Amino acid sequence: MALVEPRSASEPRQVTILGSTGSVGCNTLDLVARDPSAYAVVALTAHKNVSRLVEQARRVRPRLAVIGDPEGYAALRDGLSGTDIETAAGPEALVDAASRHADWIMAAIVGAAGLAPAMAAIRQGTILAIANKECLVSAGPIVVDEVEKSGATMLPVDSEHNAIFQVFDTARRDKIEKIILTASGGPFRDLDASVMAQVTPAQAVEHPNWRMGAKISVDSATMMNKGLELIEAHYLFGMREDAIEILIHPQSIVHSLVAYVDGSVLAQLGVPDMRTPIAYTLGWPDRIPAPSARLDLAALKQLTFEEPDPVRFPALRLARRALQTGGGAPTILNAANEVAVGAFLEGRISFPDIARIVEETLSKAAPQTIRTLDDVFGMDRTARVAAREMIVPK
Repeated sequence: MALVEPRSASEPRQVTILGSTGSVGCNTLDLVARDPSAYAVVALTAHKNVSRLVEQARRVRPRLAVIGDPEGYAALRDGLSGTDIETAAGPEALVDAASRHADWIMAAIVGAAGLAPAMAAIRQGTILAIANKECLVSAGPIVVDEVEKSGATMLPVDSEHNAIFQVFDTARRDKIEKIILTASGGPFRDLDASVMAQVTPAQAVEHPNWRMGAKISVDSATMMNKGLELIEAHYLFGMREDAIEILIHPQSIVHSLVAYVDGSVLAQLGVPDMRTPIAYTLGWPDRIPAPSARLDLAALKQLTFEEPDPVRFPALRLARRALQTGGGAPTILNAANEVAVGAFLEGRISFPDIARIVEETLSKAAPQTIRTLDDVFGMDRTARVAAREMIVPK
């Protein structure tokens, strides 16, 4: 990844937030609002939440506001009438927003829908703060290649990858034995596997430590989130699948670790607050203040770790299988998971059916070689069709 020289303190950083109405986008705007003279907002985008996008746009005055769902355009246009803010709608408008010049772009559009805008941002050769793990899962080799060609800087926003980035000795990566991703274990960490079929969407989205959107909360409950992060870590840090370990750490204080050949293990710690990793990327290569609560280790008294239960969390095995298979297998994994999680949140399938549908789709949809974005989108469509065919109402 290219390095960027620190900007002049007198020049506001031009920022774009793709997915501004989600939890990551809202936390990013919270940081921007705390030092408004330091930032100028180029564009804000959202999928369907017009009312929140209008409120955000009126508050921070971007040059452009985009709603991904074209049906929301009239409400967006009317809500911003009387301002000089440009408005647009639809997938092409999202890509246009990502293509507008900015010094720093947050990629926080959920799911595979965020891939095309993220690629447009990368092609600028700018700083991309990537919170959309599905981009690297679905199209890792293509994304990494585009980053290298454009000279862009890709900074991970996920707390785990951000933690690794902070303690990963890039200049001496041959001295690194492994990286260790930590996971809270979600709301069902201690739940007996025999009663998993009875859990509800409302229970699954109640994460014990983090406040997140519904989809990522369910992924945390199945631990597919950690499986996707394993694949993401492979592409971000160039680590082999067998050199990426996953440990359950219920307190969510140690966000991840890097183990070196001399026996040293370096870790980044902090309270569970997404504003910390977001602030690290927003200010990079400097550090900026963040309002997160400060860590009090004496008050915590103890930190615990344990290996994940492979029976309770089959998603981890499936993610490793997809990474080992290579090609379009991670694309299939991600697409099938998005379909299955959507069906679960709609009450059409049970919680264990999520992993079942993903596994059956991986077995049915043969992974092809991924060379272009069209290959990725084609594999994604094929996997979604296959996954939908396997949805059996509970």
